[in-house]
Amino acid sequence: MFELIPFGKRREDAFGQLVKSFHDAFNDDVFAPFKGSMMSFKTDIKESEQAYLVEAELPGFQKEDIEISYADPYLTIKAVRKEDHSVEDTDQHIVRKERRYGEYVRRFYVQQIAEDQISALLKDGVLKLEIPKQPNSGKKRIQIRDDI
Repeated sequence: MFELIPFGKRREDAFGQLVKSFHDAFNDDVFAPFKGSMMSFKTDIKESEQAYLVEAELPGFQKEDIEISYADPYLTIKAVRKEDHSVEDTDQHIVRKERRYGEYVRRFYVQQIAEDQISALLKDGVLKLEIPKQPNSGKKRIQIRDDI
């Protein structure tokens, strides 16, 4: 007599167990650098009457690795990571070599800023940008009259 479990269901269970065992075998911290390279950096944005204040978390980056540019109306922060680590034995045979390359880019839509007055400071892995707003361009409110 046949089992009470349909044929397809038995195959799904066996396949599910196989996939789970592969997932368990390869789900290790060895792949952590690959997972981290897909993440974007975190930012905090504040606005005052005079400026926008941006704080971006960029731990491990040097100021030479960071590029800030403004092409109206987008402010772009780009950080490039290039790391090479190798451990060799006495005969110069490579025992372990790790490389990590990545490019992190964030773009922000901002208008009416004084782009020539933007200032940046990198300290303790935090990039701080002060983006001054352009002074009000003398916009005048036009009053609507009741009669012409």
